Amino acid sequence: MWRMINYIKTKGVEKFVDIETFRKHGHEFIDWVADYYKEVEKYPVRASVTPGQVKSQLPQNPPLKGESMEKIFADFQEIILPGISHWQHPGWFAYFPANTSPPSILAEILTAGLGAQCMVWATSPAATELEEVVLSWLGQMLGLPANMQGVIQDTASTATLCALLSAREKASNFSINEQGFDHPLTVYASEEAHSSIEKDVKIAGFGKTNLRNIPTDENLALIPASLEEAIIRDKNEGKKPACVIATIGTTSSTAIDPLEAIGQICRRHNIWLHVDAAFAGAAAMLEEKREMLQGMEYVDSFVVNPHKWLLTNFDCSAYFVKEPEVLTKTFAIQPEYLKTSQDKEVKNFRDWGIQLGRRFRALKLWFVLRSYGINGLKEMLRNHLELAQTFKSWVEEDKNFQLMAPVNLSLICFRFKPEGKSAEELNYLNELLLKRINDTGQVFLTHTTLKNQYALRMAIGQRTTSKKQVQEAWDLIQEKAQELMT
Repeated sequence: MWRMINYIKTKGVEKFVDIETFRKHGHEFIDWVADYYKEVEKYPVRASVTPGQVKSQLPQNPPLKGESMEKIFADFQEIILPGISHWQHPGWFAYFPANTSPPSILAEILTAGLGAQCMVWATSPAATELEEVVLSWLGQMLGLPANMQGVIQDTASTATLCALLSAREKASNFSINEQGFDHPLTVYASEEAHSSIEKDVKIAGFGKTNLRNIPTDENLALIPASLEEAIIRDKNEGKKPACVIATIGTTSSTAIDPLEAIGQICRRHNIWLHVDAAFAGAAAMLEEKREMLQGMEYVDSFVVNPHKWLLTNFDCSAYFVKEPEVLTKTFAIQPEYLKTSQDKEVKNFRDWGIQLGRRFRALKLWFVLRSYGINGLKEMLRNHLELAQTFKSWVEEDKNFQLMAPVNLSLICFRFKPEGKSAEELNYLNELLLKRINDTGQVFLTHTTLKNQYALRMAIGQRTTSKKQVQEAWDLIQEKAQELMT
């Protein structure tokens, strides 16, 4: 009896990869991943290779004949792994976390094995209906308005682009999709908003010159009065305001824009309000942090990334909308070859975003929510918030350091500030301090500038980070700062 095999013929040579070989290597890889998580602290957090080092070790041309999995895996460990920064290391304090977890990884294996293309209900009914359910769960967990419906996008950048395109079409009575721009539309966001907003504004055709960067207050949050002034000014100049993007947890400092005041302005002027809560939105699961979403009744669209702080491996971005019909009218295309007999009864998520082809992302989020439950996720979030407050207290108690922004969540912005140094000298000292810290390979921090002042960012949010790693990071920061003072 023939065994079920896949084979590739290359000049008469057959390279077989049968099911048993697949099973053998699958077990080996799972064992490797398990050991990796067990021993991840032995790796330098940040890759220490130089530009071109990895590429120089790889052949310039693809292989003519198939190679063994043993050889491929050996090259992965010897060539690729040294060039990887270890985002799952408990000493990861850079950017924001990109967490994963064992349940998410197991689900991802099943997703890859199924190989489903989930563009419409008919191509995999369970994928569509599970996505509806888990997004409903997530909306309930975050306390979002019951009338908001969710869809999974790849990243928050894509979700925000969806919001801008929807706002564009609603503001133009859906004429721009048909005829293009015939009138300037304006977009508004905090000067601290994520850089992807500018990129999305350009992609959506608004034009960079029609993006208004609204000033921020002493807490680095958008000033509502300045927003309304800009809107009125644009109206008086004959422009049409189309979209305001509020940020709950800015990238630089996790500043929280005053959602309710912004929402009232948007309602007065009939403007689409999108909320970027990519990282910070997860904290709304906690009753004590729910206040930051006060004013959600004014919001048209909202994005949060489970692939940041909710243990679901990249990519998985949850996008919620108040009026799904606006979203689908913006994106829907109905070629004959995609029509099915169920279209009037079901959701076809291909019409809920930019992509036609869609991965089965809902499966891993489902695995995570069921494995940890609401209580398990809350426990992790509260632990990170507590660690951040502890680190904040250490900064405040040390006369050589300065807190640079309110600690709203688990990000601490601070700087080294010895006496007698000019603003320029402080910026240089902190840049040098960051380099010396990261060069140790023990931890990885990043930086930002706040009101033109260089600041270090300590982002606590990796799944396995404990007080031990936070204490070690603070000790290292003090040690390297002391070296700069001698």
